[in-house]
Amino acid sequence: MNWLFKEEPSNYSFDAFSKDGKTVWSGVRNPVAQKHLHAVKRGDPVFYYHTGKEKSIVGVAKALTDAYPDPNDKTAKLAVVEIGPVRKLERPVTLAEIKADARFKTFPLVRISRLSVMPVTDVEWKRIEQMAGQ
Repeated sequence: MNWLFKEEPSNYSFDAFSKDGKTVWSGVRNPVAQKHLHAVKRGDPVFYYHTGKEKSIVGVAKALTDAYPDPNDKTAKLAVVEIGPVRKLERPVTLAEIKADARFKTFPLVRISRLSVMPVTDVEWKRIEQMAGQ
């Protein structure tokens, strides 16, 4: 499965993530986003999306682990996953570009834009990589 993870660049940019070499993706509280996070498997590709003023997909990462219980969650309901950077996109793909492409009318980023973890179909993945010049 392919995924898109969203983060505010002022909080944790793709460049900072790349410098760190890996991170534990935690802090997801939305029930739907948590459902998606629970489904992440080791090796799954992940688009890294900058929220806020940028609103664009800027890089590719991969899941280094299956999702596992958040050790800081006393309710034992929340999951986290370790991810590592793969590459920065040749050029960011903006939300405006995605919304302008009719092929993305059912893409969760367009329909449920506040969701922080969402699936990306193989067709959507390939189209985004084409738009990025990959």
